[in-house]
Amino acid sequence: MDAAPSDRLLLVTGGSRGIGAAVARQAAAAGWHLAVNYTRDAAAAEAVCADVRAAGRQAWAVQADVADEGQVAAMFARLDAEAPPLAGLVNNAGVVDRAQRLDEMDLARWQRIFGINVIGTLLCTRAAVRRMSSRHGGHGGSIVNLSSVAARLGAPGWYVDYAASKGAIDTLTVGLSRELAAEGVRVNAVRPGIIDTEIHASGGQPDRARDLAPTIPMQRAGTADEVAASIVWLLSDAASYTTGALLDVTGGR
Repeated sequence: MDAAPSDRLLLVTGGSRGIGAAVARQAAAAGWHLAVNYTRDAAAAEAVCADVRAAGRQAWAVQADVADEGQVAAMFARLDAEAPPLAGLVNNAGVVDRAQRLDEMDLARWQRIFGINVIGTLLCTRAAVRRMSSRHGGHGGSIVNLSSVAARLGAPGWYVDYAASKGAIDTLTVGLSRELAAEGVRVNAVRPGIIDTEIHASGGQPDRARDLAPTIPMQRAGTADEVAASIVWLLSDAASYTTGALLDVTGGR
């Protein structure tokens, strides 16, 4: 990567809370400027940006529904005009839904989950590649996708559709890493296990992390900061020979 640390911009989708917010704060401490994407909660995104600025880095709160092609294009256009060149992308935006069997699910649920988790990742990644790849005149960069251990376990009886969406992220990570390996862009994924964040409440299971802790070999849920640390390492030059990796952060699950 040719860009000096002081000139590097990192875009974190879904960066206003949970793992995304933890990534933004840790990446700022590691020398990145931040673009913090959010869908609705502007105040939460601005609070993360305030922490980034307090660490001495620049920050932009950028609104976009990542499943909407026009909004994604507008977000990247704004960054092109206002921010340093893009050198990193964390595809963190993602959703779950309430626990159901597949034969109880409806099409609207699948469209929402795949629209955000898969199409959103594809749209943001395409835009990032067009800016970072040497094929397009870029100076290289690093992409980290948020997958899930559910891609490996299947989440039966909970949300096999979410697990399937994360299986798609795993496949994208491996394939794209090979597609871009000679163009200066590394692509990796982190697969969190049970992490104590707000995503469980959004799926109607606010106590899920606590309730499942006894089933985890380490006997506890993970934290957003623990996942963020692995992501920031994969973004960094310390991981310069790592691409196509699927890193489990699961407490042994």
